[in-house]
Amino acid sequence: MSVFAVRTDLALEEGERIRESGVEIHGVILEEETRPETGILVTRVKIETKNGSKIMGKPIGTYVTLEAGQLGNDEEEYQQEVAKELSMQLQKLIPDPETEKSVLVVGLGNRQVTADALGPRVADRLFINRHIILEFGAAAYNRKKMNRVSCLVPGVMAQTGMESAEIVRGVVKETKPDLVLVVDALAARSTKRLNRTFQISDAGIYPGSGVGNHRNALTGESLGVPVLAIGVPTVVDAATIVGDALREMEQENDSALLQNREHPQALSGLNNMYVTGKDIDETILYLSEIVSNGINRALNPEG
Repeated sequence: MSVFAVRTDLALEEGERIRESGVEIHGVILEEETRPETGILVTRVKIETKNGSKIMGKPIGTYVTLEAGQLGNDEEEYQQEVAKELSMQLQKLIPDPETEKSVLVVGLGNRQVTADALGPRVADRLFINRHIILEFGAAAYNRKKMNRVSCLVPGVMAQTGMESAEIVRGVVKETKPDLVLVVDALAARSTKRLNRTFQISDAGIYPGSGVGNHRNALTGESLGVPVLAIGVPTVVDAATIVGDALREMEQENDSALLQNREHPQALSGLNNMYVTGKDIDETILYLSEIVSNGINRALNPEG
């Protein structure tokens, strides 16, 4: 069978792919922990060296993945638990979290394409307070200190004629935030992680990389301020689905199903096709609620 460059935005999946190939990864630390109360699997991938970065195909930094296998069961209480875990992990990556900050949240994606609308939908639900605090101070919310939160939805190049990174750089230059937090939809390799996995990273983000649509990076180096990224995989490469099914048939020696199937050629035709779940409209609604809830909790905890 021919070899395909299966695309994924998840550092966890890149690590799994490399381990399966038998390559030893130096400069990469992987830690796993399962929350007994919720069953959420928390995986922390730390890429510490240039060699590790080259092998993983990811920038140096920390990538925290939350796998919430029970998502999709319409359990609001479970969704709240996922939001709490997301908030806690996000706080751990915020530089000097006790210091009051100005935070710019950027919702990447195309609002008109449901599977790519996570960023804009999250932005709709954020607690935006920068304008109020600049005018009246934290006392307007009966607080002694608060992080100042502003928001930007730059759209996509087909709508604006500009790179998202160009728009973000302009806003950063004008408003001078202490931290940029980017939210985007991602691509996964495994269908099991579709709409059930959250990745938080302090290495910034390369929009569109998971679907082969490379855009200018949003990183600390490119923006001049620390950049955190939150993403949820909402699409998966169609070639991956077919390839996994064919491998299962081969393992079961199902010659009847494989007979006269020129699957290498068939798979090559799927390389630029991506699929998502049939209930993606409802899924994006609760995913955006979870992510926005987690961000609101992390940036301005109650009390």
